[in-house]
Amino acid sequence: MNLPFPIQTYFDADRRSDGDALIQAFAPDAVVKDEGQSHAGYQAINAWWRSVKIRYQHLIEPLEAVGQGDLTEVHARVTGQFLGSPAILTFAFRLKGDRITHLEIGA
Repeated sequence: MNLPFPIQTYFDADRRSDGDALIQAFAPDAVVKDEGQSHAGYQAINAWWRSVKIRYQHLIEPLEAVGQGDLTEVHARVTGQFLGSPAILTFAFRLKGDRITHLEIGA
C-alpha cells in the first residue's frame, strides 16, 4: 500500500512502539480524536499514544486507504487487549505538507 509519508511514519513508528518517531509525524498544533476525547499538541498526543499503547498493547495492520484532497482514510485491523479484538477501525488523517494535522480514530 502506498501511503503518504507522514501516515506511513505513524504506522511504522506505532508498530515499533517508537513514540518519539511517531510524534514527529504530527504538526505542532495537531489534534487527535479517539474514544470521545481530543488531544491537542505534541505533549497531549504523546501522552495519549503512550497511554493507549500500554493499556491495549495494540498492533495496527493497515488494510486499505482512500484519499481525497488533504483527507486520507485508512481502514486497519487492530488487535490488542480490548473487548472485540481484533476490530476494523478507520484512521482518518488530515495532512498539511509532510505533517499530520488531524487524526480521528473510529469504527
